[in-house]
Amino acid sequence: MIAAMRDPYAILGVRRTAGQEEIKAAWRSVARAVHPDHNQDDPTANERFAEAGRAYELLRDPVRRSRYDWARREAELRRMEAMKEKMRGAEVPDEPVGAETAEEAISRIFGVEPQATSARPKSSARPAERERAPVEAKTEPAAEAKQEQPKADALARRSIMPAADLVAAIVQRIRGRIAKTAEKVPDLAVDVHASVEDVINLARVPVELPDGELLKVPIPAGATDGQAIRLKEQGYRVAGMARGDVVATLRLSQDGPFRTRGLDIVTTLPIDLQNAVLGCETTIEAPNGPLTVAVPAWSGSDKEIRIAGKGLRGADGESGDLIVELRVVLHEKPDDKVTDLMRSQRDGLFL
Repeated sequence: MIAAMRDPYAILGVRRTAGQEEIKAAWRSVARAVHPDHNQDDPTANERFAEAGRAYELLRDPVRRSRYDWARREAELRRMEAMKEKMRGAEVPDEPVGAETAEEAISRIFGVEPQATSARPKSSARPAERERAPVEAKTEPAAEAKQEQPKADALARRSIMPAADLVAAIVQRIRGRIAKTAEKVPDLAVDVHASVEDVINLARVPVELPDGELLKVPIPAGATDGQAIRLKEQGYRVAGMARGDVVATLRLSQDGPFRTRGLDIVTTLPIDLQNAVLGCETTIEAPNGPLTVAVPAWSGSDKEIRIAGKGLRGADGESGDLIVELRVVLHEKPDDKVTDLMRSQRDGLFL
C-alpha cells in the first residue's frame, strides 16, 4: 500500500520532478546495489530490493504517481493547517495602541469590543493608610484640586481626537491582520509535456492538476527542456493562507523528427552511400518550413551540418542553430554494383 511505504522518491534517490528516463536509470542503479545476489551477508537485502521495486512500479505509472503526489501534498496541507490552528490557540492578545481614543474608535468601526482601560489605579495601600486618606484630603483641598486638573485636561484632549491618530490606528490594525494571513500554501509541482513546435509557437499547453482542474501553461520565449515555469497564485487554496503557486517543469518531447539541445534544434538526415561519398544538395523539413541543405562530399554518419539562426529563439532575442545529423543508410534491396565495388576494395582488385 502507498501509505505504508517510504517515500518512493527517497528510495530511488530522485527529485520529485524527475522524468521517466531518470527514474528508470535510478531504479537500475539501486537494483544493482541492493540485489540479494550481491548482498548475501545482508539479511535485509531481499526487503530492500522489494521496496525499491515497489517504488519503481509506483513512479513509472503516471496515474499512480499523480495520485501519490496529490495524496502527499494533501497530507502536507493538513499538517500545516493543524500547526496553524495550534498557533492560533497560543496567540497573545494584541497590546492596546498608545492613542487610546483612536483604538476605541477603530474597535467600534471593526465591530470589536474596545479594550478595557483602567479608570483608576489599583490601590495597594494598607488599611491604616486608606483610613487616613480622607483626613489628609480635608486638610489639603488645594493639593487635590491640583491633582484633578491634569486628569480633566487629559479627558478634554481625548475628547478631541486628531485625524492622524485615527488613520495611524487604521493602518496598524490592517497591517496586523495582513501579517497574520501572509503564510503561503506550498507550491504545486507538475510536469508539462510539449513539442518543439509548441515552444517555437509559444503555445499555451494544457496540463491537468491533481484535483482535476485544467490549467493552460504559457511557454515563454527561450524556454528549454527541464525549465521551471512559475504561475503565480494558481495552486492550492487554503482558508486563511495566501494561495500557492504552480511550478510547471517543461518536458520537451524528444521522440519526433526534432530534438532539442539547449536552444539548438537537432534533426536527422538519412543519405545513401553514393551521396555520402560524392556529396549532394537536398531539401529537408525544418520546424519553420523546407530548407535546402548542401551535403559535402565524403560525409560520414558522424558529420553535422549547422544552419545558424534556425533554432529556438532565446529570451534575449538571439536564436540557436538547426543541427542536421547525417546518417548513412543502404538501399532496401542489395545493389550489385555497390557489392562488386566493395568486394574489389576489400580484396585489392581495381575495376
